[in-house]
Amino acid sequence: MEIRADRGRCLGAGMCALTAPAVFDQDEQEGLVVLLEARPPQDQQASAHLAAGTCPASAITITERGRPEPS
Repeated sequence: MEIRADRGRCLGAGMCALTAPAVFDQDEQEGLVVLLEARPPQDQQASAHLAAGTCPASAITITERGRPEPS
């Protein structure tokens, strides 16, 4: 999993920081998203998905990386 946060789209609602505080935060000046963990550990991935789904600006993008094919 790889996460990207688009600060240009962010509205500062803070849903990401509330939902996945180990992955997202908000800056103190503008209240915009700060990505703390672009590749979160397994135990943080479900909350990261939830945060992306609750973002009112759709500013969070998650890309799933497939497993390599067996040789």
